[in-house]
Amino acid sequence: MPRFSRGFDTGAAHAHLVRRDRRLARWMKKIGPIEPDPRWRKPFDPVDALARAILYQQLSGKAAATIVGRVETAIGATRFHADTLARIDDAGLRACGVSGNKTLALRDLAAREARGEIPDLRRMSVMDNDAIVQALVPVRGIGRWTVEMMLMFRLGRPDVLPTDDLGIRKGAQRVDALEDMPTPRALAEAGERWGPYRTYASLYLWRIADFAAAAKESTKRSQD
Repeated sequence: MPRFSRGFDTGAAHAHLVRRDRRLARWMKKIGPIEPDPRWRKPFDPVDALARAILYQQLSGKAAATIVGRVETAIGATRFHADTLARIDDAGLRACGVSGNKTLALRDLAAREARGEIPDLRRMSVMDNDAIVQALVPVRGIGRWTVEMMLMFRLGRPDVLPTDDLGIRKGAQRVDALEDMPTPRALAEAGERWGPYRTYASLYLWRIADFAAAAKESTKRSQD
């Protein structure tokens, strides 16, 4: 069974993309090299990461951090698991500012963890990207995009292209000088030219979208 390493050689990825896509290469030269994400080599707990992703949904970073801090205080722990979340009832979560839908999502995540349905890092190391997506999207409140962010920023998988991401689509539109943003399907087809380093191409597409819009802040991603 193949084992998937965390992280990849960004130098090799850079050289590959420059060879494969001249239009993207021009933007890459303008932006400069993108350094590896330091979290690629750090251990993390997938259950805790998913719980935090749920809590951060549709909130500003500051508001979400405040709510997360309240929940951590209430459960007396800094890691979210079935056992620690069991220390607080639904009313307690609501008192911390957790919405009803997010409360249901956290309970579903905890129940699935208790049943052994959430793979840990060891199991993920022998699962391909699609298998990880299929294992996690059944969790209430967790969609494909959230799992893709985990694959890219926490697991360091080299070949992930989040075709539903607005920033990615805007960046691809800019690179290919398109009148309209590409559809997710069209982007998936166009993105074949970036494989097997579509993750690294995605990092540039986000930067290009920010650069083109003269944004003061970079595109928000759930695993940041």
